[in-house]
Amino acid sequence: MNDSGRLDPAVESILDAARERGGATGRVSVDARSLDAAFAAAEDAGHVPIIAEVKPTSPTTEGVREDDPVELAERMVEGGAAALSVLTEPEHFGGSPEFLTRVREAVDAPVLRKDFLLSESQLDAVEADVVLLIARFLGDDLEPMLEAARERGFQVLVEVHTEAEARRALDAGAEFVGVNNRDLSKLDVDLETFERVAPELDGVTRVAESGISTRDDVRRMRAAGADALLIGSAIMDGDVYENTTTLTTTDEF
Repeated sequence: MNDSGRLDPAVESILDAARERGGATGRVSVDARSLDAAFAAAEDAGHVPIIAEVKPTSPTTEGVREDDPVELAERMVEGGAAALSVLTEPEHFGGSPEFLTRVREAVDAPVLRKDFLLSESQLDAVEADVVLLIARFLGDDLEPMLEAARERGFQVLVEVHTEAEARRALDAGAEFVGVNNRDLSKLDVDLETFERVAPELDGVTRVAESGISTRDDVRRMRAAGADALLIGSAIMDGDVYENTTTLTTTDEF
């Protein structure tokens, strides 16, 4: 976090758009595919569990990928991804709930909805197996949002960046916690973030997020206690989705 404690302007813009989008009027009920089981199956197959991200664009990447998200998702799963993350934020990431629905219908792997969810009604925009809740953005609303998600059948990945947020996630009852190596105040990435925060996260499934692009990065995060990795840009930009196991075969570590 920078000295002022403020978010990067790009992140502020994303949150403003999320507030304006509002939520759905109905209520979803999800029969979720087990993220734990998917991670265990990957380990049994000799792979590091990877959540591979279908991300057309982002504020930290250049250009927009025009690939069909379903084809990308299928190739990622064929390449060894244990689960998928699909962006549903439209204005800044080029995602949509429709993309997620199409992907989830096409693959058997658990699908994480990655978006900036601020209210309970926003949970009802689309069925997914897992939803992302960002501790920093939700503040005291984290626990009720987590409970609301579980009532609908979702599994929840709670994202944190600091030790204090990690403790708050545990207090809220999180079972899956992602440590984002990207500082949302400045958008820079530091893998030491996971190494610093992970020791606070006993008893939960720990996911390292952001900045993981090489086998050395994978080794480093696994050595620091990562049960799984969420990889976006390195797969999308590097065409690693052709064979995700090129980053993740456990006998190489």
